[in-house]
Amino acid sequence: MRKPTLLKFFVALVMTAVAVQPTAIRGQNAAAIESQVDRIFEKWTSPETPGCSVGVSLDGRQVLTKAYGHADLEHNVKNDADTVFEAGSVSKQFTAAAVLLLARDGKLSLDDPVRKYIPELPDYGAPLTIRHMLHHMSGLRDWGSVAGIMGWPRTSRVHTHAHVLEIVGKQKTLNFPSGTRYSYSNTGYNLSAILVSRVSGMSFAEFCKKRIFEPLGMTRTSWRDDHTRIVKGRAIAYNDEADGFHTNMPFEKVHGNGGLLTTVGDLLKWNDNFVNPKVGDAAFIALQQTPGKFNDGRVQGYAFGLQVANYKGVREVGHSGSTAGYRAHLVRYPDQRVGVAVLCNVSSGQASQYAHAVADLYLASNLKPSAAPVAKHTLTPAELQATTGLYKNKFTGEALNITALNGALRAGNAALIAQSASSFVTTNGQTWEIGNGAVRVTDQYGTVDNYERTTAARPTPDQLRQYAGTYMSDDAETVLTVAVEGQNLVIKRRPDTTLRLTPIYPDAFSGLGTVIFRRDASGRPTEFSVVQDRVWDMRFKRQGAGS
Repeated sequence: MRKPTLLKFFVALVMTAVAVQPTAIRGQNAAAIESQVDRIFEKWTSPETPGCSVGVSLDGRQVLTKAYGHADLEHNVKNDADTVFEAGSVSKQFTAAAVLLLARDGKLSLDDPVRKYIPELPDYGAPLTIRHMLHHMSGLRDWGSVAGIMGWPRTSRVHTHAHVLEIVGKQKTLNFPSGTRYSYSNTGYNLSAILVSRVSGMSFAEFCKKRIFEPLGMTRTSWRDDHTRIVKGRAIAYNDEADGFHTNMPFEKVHGNGGLLTTVGDLLKWNDNFVNPKVGDAAFIALQQTPGKFNDGRVQGYAFGLQVANYKGVREVGHSGSTAGYRAHLVRYPDQRVGVAVLCNVSSGQASQYAHAVADLYLASNLKPSAAPVAKHTLTPAELQATTGLYKNKFTGEALNITALNGALRAGNAALIAQSASSFVTTNGQTWEIGNGAVRVTDQYGTVDNYERTTAARPTPDQLRQYAGTYMSDDAETVLTVAVEGQNLVIKRRPDTTLRLTPIYPDAFSGLGTVIFRRDASGRPTEFSVVQDRVWDMRFKRQGAGS
């Protein structure tokens, strides 16, 4: 648990927020603001589109709930303020709250090893705690990413918590030692839902109903623990594709990471609990909003199912969500007592953008646009040439391409703003040191990534044939075949998937994330790693004579 002095500090912050009045929104014309809200969602006013629902609360009072577009295009049913949507990862704060309630009951400690309650988890030789999972510092591979590598990505089969346990139980390694880095992982939240059920003696859905939803009057909120269950008033989710809208529903039974079925009105009731607690108390509320700490004491920005940040000069606590065709965002501005909920049933519904646009109307003069960092050095042509090029991450092997455009550097889509010939900053708080064939990137929380210069690869067909063979991963229970087709290296996966591999640098390709071939002492490729955003080094070993 946190030190008492730190917890008291956050309790004080919460109580201070309660006393603050949102002066900037007093006296504004409600009709005029509503008209501006309508313009934000005007894309979804056609009779042929899905849409969104939006809710706003001030001082704990719901002052606006509106809906746009259709909940069901086939049956011409419109969205309304009571339409039930799926909230994606907005759901995580409820899962975290359930765990915190059990900790408050004395049924568990956040610093307990997860294996105490879920022995199916492998022993990784160092503590992996409940706290690590809830702060996304566990190092656990995201089970959905592993399933995707296996050929069963999310929404392609009816995954259950039994699948989650089976997949996680086979992961012999972590992405990184627990508590040393941040990597967003749904796995930790699915395991947390399982943990709540085992510790409480009731289903996770029932526990949340009794301890959270019913006390707050969230009468239209439940978990999608059974995707076949009839839910009155639920919006169908749609993908926005070139030839029109297509249904895209999350037919799976995993939940806790997502899967919350709810309305904007119910989400605002939950938001109000952070001001007037009915579930938990001031200490409980403060703890849920306390960001996690790495093992070395550095503080990061993810609390318990909540992201804590600064938005245009004001404190912001919230979370976005995305599952199948649903999009969601729930946010609070504690000092101004403003809350905004947006739920959409279409993949192109930009819920986070809409929520911030609505918040801007109510926060008004409280907002102070962040000052963008400015360049303090003009790079010479020689400095540009010495800096640009291809690099690879020394830990994960992922590629980084630094390019020059109009005398300035870019790393992917990020602009590198020169502070000197070798020092740069970005708008998201990173600092970059580049020189002598190396790149050192430090994020706003002090986490460091090191890169080294490499060269682009252009292998010949004969060189590509060195990699051909059958490779197997016990972690993924999957066999992949590497072959040469024409001028290209490909990966084949049952039943009929062929993925083209594009060369990046020697022995590294893109196509299934980043694929990096590993060689033995004689120089023969004997295995390869798959590196993705949430799976950092999954090994596939070569089978047969080529191994």
